[in-house]
Amino acid sequence: MEGDTFRLGNGGQVDGKVVQTFQTSFVQVQTILDQNRLLINEINKNHESKIPDNLGRNVGLIRELNNNVRRVVDLYADLSSSVTKSPTDIASSEGDSNGRAKGGHKRNRPA
Repeated sequence: MEGDTFRLGNGGQVDGKVVQTFQTSFVQVQTILDQNRLLINEINKNHESKIPDNLGRNVGLIRELNNNVRRVVDLYADLSSSVTKSPTDIASSEGDSNGRAKGGHKRNRPA
């Protein structure tokens, strides 16, 4: 997959490495979200039981849940960063190679 180029429906192209990064990141995110669902179910059961030991255990479970949310945010931030830095064929999907969009207006791109 790496080194391959994939065509988009709009005529643009995406580097295989970008596609691979997306797939890896989304699999990691989905795994964490699945863990979060289990944590939330356990937290709810502990809360409903009102047993002091279970309620005390929720403190650690909520910390783990918060850490998982941070990891998801970090994964999305890394993914966003990698997409903006990736070498894609922007010219074919936005305009000519001079950085001009269709219609002749200069298009500003994020740094």
